[in-house]
Amino acid sequence: MADEARKEEQTRRNELKDLENRLVQRETTLDKKLDELDKRSEKLRAGEDEVEALKNEIRDIRVKQQEKLEKIAKLSKADAAEKLMQMTERDIKNDLTGLIAKMQNEAKETAEDQAGVLIVTAMERMSSEVTAERTLTSVKLEDEEMKGRIIGKEGRNIQALQRATGVDIMVDDTPGYIVLSCFDPVRREVARQALELLLKDGRVHPGRIEEVVEKAQKNVEKDVVRAGEDAAREVGVLGIPKELLHLLGELRFRTSYGQNVLKHSTEMAHMAGMLAEELGANVQVTKYATLMHDMGKALTHKIEGKHHHISGEMLRKYGAPEEVALAAEQHHDDVEATSVEALIVRVCDAISAARPGARNISAENFGERMKELENIANGFPGIEKSYAISAGREVRVFVRPQQIDDLSAIRLARDIATKIESSMNYPGTIKVNVIRETRAIEFAK
Repeated sequence: MADEARKEEQTRRNELKDLENRLVQRETTLDKKLDELDKRSEKLRAGEDEVEALKNEIRDIRVKQQEKLEKIAKLSKADAAEKLMQMTERDIKNDLTGLIAKMQNEAKETAEDQAGVLIVTAMERMSSEVTAERTLTSVKLEDEEMKGRIIGKEGRNIQALQRATGVDIMVDDTPGYIVLSCFDPVRREVARQALELLLKDGRVHPGRIEEVVEKAQKNVEKDVVRAGEDAAREVGVLGIPKELLHLLGELRFRTSYGQNVLKHSTEMAHMAGMLAEELGANVQVTKYATLMHDMGKALTHKIEGKHHHISGEMLRKYGAPEEVALAAEQHHDDVEATSVEALIVRVCDAISAARPGARNISAENFGERMKELENIANGFPGIEKSYAISAGREVRVFVRPQQIDDLSAIRLARDIATKIESSMNYPGTIKVNVIRETRAIEFAK
C-alpha cells in the first residue's frame, strides 16, 4: 500500500509539473502578444497623427485656393453661389415648370386612383334607388262633394281640422285634390292620414275630427319609431338611445332638395362602413355618426343653428360617444375634421348627394351657383375672362400672358380652388383649368 501511494503521489507530481510547464508557456505567449499589440498601437497612433497633419495641410491649401479664386473673380463665395443660382434658375425655368406640373399631375393621379378605387368599390357594393321618394302634400278626392263635408257648415269642420293638426288646408285651389301646407313634415303627415281616414269613413264633424287626428298622431308616432329602429337595424348599429331613434325616424318625412333624408342617411351609413373597413377606421363609430349626421334637420325649425351643429349637440345630450358626436358635427367644411371617421362621413355625404337624380335643384339656384363660380375666378388679378362649364363641375380661366407666367398660372389655379373650397358648398369636385396663351402676330407687306 505504501508503494502504491508513492506511485500515485509521483504520478500527481508529474501531472502538476506538466500543468505548470503549460501555464509558463501560455504566459510567455501572452507576453509576446501584448508586446506586439503595444507596438501596433504605437504605429496606429503615429499614423493618426500623420493623417491629422495631412488634413490640416489640405484645409490650409483649400482656404488659400478659395482666397485666390475670390481675388481673381472679385466675388465672395456667397455672392458667387447666389449668382450661380440665379443663372441656373433662369436657364432651367421652363424645365422646372414642366417638372412641377408633371409631379403635381402624378401625385394627383395616384391619389385619385387610390381614392377612386375605394369609393367606386363602396358604391358598387351599395345598391339602392337613385331617385328618392318625395313627401306627399296633397290628398286625392274620389268625389268633389267631399269638399263640402270637409269644409262643413260655416267652415267649422275645416277650422277644427286645421286647429287640431296645425296645418293649412287649401280645398279650392286644385280640382280633385286637397292641398296640405305646413313647415313641419310630421304635422303634415298627421293631417294627411287624418284626412284620408275622414274621407274613407264619410263622417265629418268636429268631434269625429278630434278622434281621427288623435288616432293619426298615434299612427305617425309608431311610424316614426319604427322607421328609426328599422334604419338602425338595417345598417347594423346597436345601442342607440330611444330619443335619438325617434329623431332619426322623423327624417322619414323630411326631404332635402327632393332627396329623402332618412334614405340618404342609411345609404351613406352602408358606404361609410365599407370605406371604414378598407381604410382601417372604426366601423361602428363611422356607421353611427353617418346615420345620425343629418339628425339636426328634424329640429332646425325648433332649435337655432346649423343642422350639423344641432346633430352634435343632440348626440352629446342623449349620451352618444364623443367620437360619434364629433364625426357627425364635422361633416361640413365650416368645422375642421379631426378624425378619419369624420372625413369618411364627409366623403359619403358628397357621394350620396352628388348622385345623378338624387337631388332636385332649381334652375335659379343652378344659375346663381354658376355665376358665383365665375365671380370667384374673376376676383383674382390678371384674369381676362372665365367660364363655368360642365354643369358647374369645371371652371375655365383665361389669363393675360403679359401678367401671368407659367409658374404663376400653377399657383393661381391652386389659389382659385382654395377660394372655392372655403366659400362655396357643392357636391363632388370642381376642376379649375387655368389657360395661358401667347400669340405672336406679324404682317408681311
